[in-house]
Amino acid sequence: MGKRSSQRKNAAMLDSDDDNSSVSSTSTMRSDRMSVSGTEEVQLEKDTLLDEALDALYEKRGSTREKALSSIIEAFNNTLQHQFVEKKFATLLHQCLSSIKRGSSREIALASHAIGLLALTVGYGENSREILEESVAPISQALKSGFDSSKIASLLECLAVITFVGGNDPEETERTMQIMWQIVHPKLGSNVVAARPSAPIITAMVSAWSFLLTTMDGCSLDSKKWQQSISYFSTLLDKDDRSIRIAAGEALALILETGSLEKFSSEAKGSNDGSREEYIHLQGLKGKILNQVRNLSVEAGGKGSAKKDLTSQRNLFKDILEFLEYGYCPETSTKIGGESLKTSNWSQLIQLNFLKHFLGGGFVKHMQENEFLHDVFGFTPKRKYLSVAEHHVSSTDKRMYKSPNSVVNKARTQKLNKQRMLSEGRNVGHYAVNVDDDEV
Repeated sequence: MGKRSSQRKNAAMLDSDDDNSSVSSTSTMRSDRMSVSGTEEVQLEKDTLLDEALDALYEKRGSTREKALSSIIEAFNNTLQHQFVEKKFATLLHQCLSSIKRGSSREIALASHAIGLLALTVGYGENSREILEESVAPISQALKSGFDSSKIASLLECLAVITFVGGNDPEETERTMQIMWQIVHPKLGSNVVAARPSAPIITAMVSAWSFLLTTMDGCSLDSKKWQQSISYFSTLLDKDDRSIRIAAGEALALILETGSLEKFSSEAKGSNDGSREEYIHLQGLKGKILNQVRNLSVEAGGKGSAKKDLTSQRNLFKDILEFLEYGYCPETSTKIGGESLKTSNWSQLIQLNFLKHFLGGGFVKHMQENEFLHDVFGFTPKRKYLSVAEHHVSSTDKRMYKSPNSVVNKARTQKLNKQRMLSEGRNVGHYAVNVDDDEV
């Protein structure tokens, strides 16, 4: 609108003898000023509502704080709240952390989601580092207090998102993944009996853990620790709950894509310290996983089984089977505002599915306007004009995205990992076809 009025103004100046053109130009400029004023009023009203919601987080009544958190989440989903965050970032973060420390299960779940949205909004930089550093301890503590599925799942998702955005090195990511792992494998004293986690909690843990694994270099993984995870995910493929099986299948596909299992097998095969048994065990585990995947890709389903869920499972495990046997990763394409968001490997697909689930109804809005997510997926949306918020943050955010720890560099690492895997002759495919051979 502004660009069009400027063009009309220039035309009027060049043709000053045309009174009608001058009148038209003046009218258009006045209209534009009213339009901008209206936009500012709408933004001011939204900021006022957010300010009121933030103030409500100080209230003693838990239901009032829950309502305020719901309003904040809705606002962050519907609009990129850069101006609000710039002014009230620290206050919002610490009030949400306060809710995690003292609130009900519902309040904790809402506050966790709000912190995750805050991290995605600020992107890379000092603010996301502060979110991670300030949040890990209270979130870890909250994970140990009770086993409400919704609360635990929200805490795990929040922990995954803030580490994904604010984590600077593999050690930080591994620390977070270990916290997640202890939800299903807690460290116990001699007189402590572990509570068995529910299916939703296991599913949330595996999904969050896999999401963070997408940022890791398989070559740097400790073989003993990661073999345990592979064995555990294999046992999950036999569970009755379909959501658990799907999450575990994606985790195994990702582990295989990083080349980790091949690395572990090669280490065991070439070792001189009596690891022959370990190598044989890994070969057997490979064969077991292949058979599990094949069976799940054609499962007939049980009584009362939801057809949609069954179809999703079959399609996923058909993709995994094709990957195991031939080395082909599934390719997807999602339309976002007329442009296609494409994935070509398991890492990208898992990131996309996780963030789509986390953002819910705000996914399309964030994919259109969130520069951090553009970096993550290498996505450039169609834009007729820049929003006020984007004009406002362009200069500050550009500094953030030039960080040597940016998602661009993480993506580059993932690409190199994929190229390495392909250059090794599609080892994953070879092992699937020659399970009984000694060749890896």
